[in-house]
Amino acid sequence: MSDNSERLAARYGATPQRAARSKAWGWIAAGGFAAVLGAWLWWGGVLETPSQLQVRDIGHTIVSETQVVVNYEVTTAPGTPITCAVQALNASYGIVGWQVVDIPESTQWTRVFDTTLRTSEPAVTGLLYECWLT
Repeated sequence: MSDNSERLAARYGATPQRAARSKAWGWIAAGGFAAVLGAWLWWGGVLETPSQLQVRDIGHTIVSETQVVVNYEVTTAPGTPITCAVQALNASYGIVGWQVVDIPESTQWTRVFDTTLRTSEPAVTGLLYECWLT
């Protein structure tokens, strides 16, 4: 480098020492980010296999004006207890029957259930509202 180039670099901070310091701070920041990301993944459980739950309505049978039977299928890992909410609806989609059903652990992945609901008025359908792991 010429004498003028060296003086300009020193004046405006473009020295080799400054470039090395900037590079070091970049590596420190990248390492800190990787450590925080790794800790967050470990804490959040992303690295673990989550429990899976799948449900499917099969159908319903209207037994009488005050009773409906809901058929549904539940798929989950063996040994996992779950709870499901089953509902019956009237013609204007109002809830006329509701029951929370505890489903015990099993050795099977997929099981089929029938739940009988008592209704406060005639129902036109019965279905599974929601299931969750317990």
